[in-house]
Amino acid sequence: MTKKEKVQFVIDTLNHIYPEIPIPLDHKDPYTLLIAVLLSAQSTDLRVNQITPKLFEIADTPFKMVKLSVEEIREIIKPVGLSPMKSKGIHGLSKILIEKYNGEVPADFEALEELPAVGHKTASVVMSQAFNIPAFPVDTHINRLMYRWNLSNGKNVVQTEKDAKRLFPKDLWNKLHLQIIWYGRQYSPARGWDLDKDIITKKIGRKSVINEYLKKQK
Repeated sequence: MTKKEKVQFVIDTLNHIYPEIPIPLDHKDPYTLLIAVLLSAQSTDLRVNQITPKLFEIADTPFKMVKLSVEEIREIIKPVGLSPMKSKGIHGLSKILIEKYNGEVPADFEALEELPAVGHKTASVVMSQAFNIPAFPVDTHINRLMYRWNLSNGKNVVQTEKDAKRLFPKDLWNKLHLQIIWYGRQYSPARGWDLDKDIITKKIGRKSVINEYLKKQK
């Protein structure tokens, strides 16, 4: 199979398995999505979705959030981990959103990445899922699968994002990055991986990865 055929096989398979794709983090607008994505760093979407209702019940806008102290925010979000850094980030970015953007989340990569605790991946998720602007946020699942599928060398997420954007059509990025995340969780996990269930890797996977897997099964 040529690389082009492999890419098409990935797209077709994912569209067949996930014709409709749910957004993993519960939110109701760009601000609550931004906070949820920030909280999800080194945590699970499940845990974040358990915590955000408590937080958003008290503060679901920047104006309400700045009325809380950093300590109060930290107390609520503690279960998601990294709470000292995340609580400062949430309080700080809420203040900036009020001062610079009238409490609105800007639909702009640069502006988002200037906010405290907001990196490129967080900005990409917000641009893609809140504003429907093409982006390809790369998480651990996408990084792993792009390597397993021999579509990227997997050295770092920056390179993986470049490769994904080069290989996949721009109008598919927003849906596709979510499809790959769900596929990675359900069919091609890092632990407890069953190659027989992983139809994409089985067909187009990197030979060294498949050989390594088969060696371990002996």
